[in-house]
Amino acid sequence: MILLFGTRAFETVLAVVTFVCGYCSVNASQQVVKRSNRFTLFFIPLLTFSTSYFVACSNCGGVTELTKEQAQNSLDWAARTHPTL
Repeated sequence: MILLFGTRAFETVLAVVTFVCGYCSVNASQQVVKRSNRFTLFFIPLLTFSTSYFVACSNCGGVTELTKEQAQNSLDWAARTHPTL
């Protein structure tokens, strides 16, 4: 019997916000991303064993790690500035 298992990273864009990038100093859109690493069995994701958050600049590609609270604050800020989204 062959058993196929492994891990896979899943990325979800939580919000897109605009502010000055710390790397390139350009006012550009930044994607707030949630990355979940999951254990897979026969290519089916079963359980999440780690989760991280980061913001990526659309201009230079610079990536900054975020805490869960910082990611939640960006979602709250995006909801306040664009209530129809």
